[in-house]
Amino acid sequence: MKVAFTTSDGTYVNTHFGVAKEIDVYEVYMDGFHFVETLTFEGDLEEATHEDKITPKMEAVLDCKILYVKAIGKPVGNKLMKQGVTIVRAQEYDRIPDILHMLVQSMNGSAPPMLRKVLQPENNNLAYAHEEE
Repeated sequence: MKVAFTTSDGTYVNTHFGVAKEIDVYEVYMDGFHFVETLTFEGDLEEATHEDKITPKMEAVLDCKILYVKAIGKPVGNKLMKQGVTIVRAQEYDRIPDILHMLVQSMNGSAPPMLRKVLQPENNNLAYAHEEE
């Protein structure tokens, strides 16, 4: 299963989806995980129009089962959910390696409640970890 993370440093989930210049993608298996690629988005994402900055990112993560973000706008999150991507809003201190290890454990039967359904192939749900302010 592919999992994506909005990050500015490759270690922490610390970037809002709309202004993320990098999204790291990993493949997660029952016995481990490996880095696939860093998706890079150029330009001034603070000044770009909504469609110019969001559409390429949305298209880039459509093959991912889960997308971890610091924050994401509800309309974009809902569009991704309808395409089968589960959104998880992480805390800034959440480390990507820790999340990956948790996902491997979850795939082996100890999934937290909000991820149980997403780890079943037939289900895709929006799973915000925390409400947006």
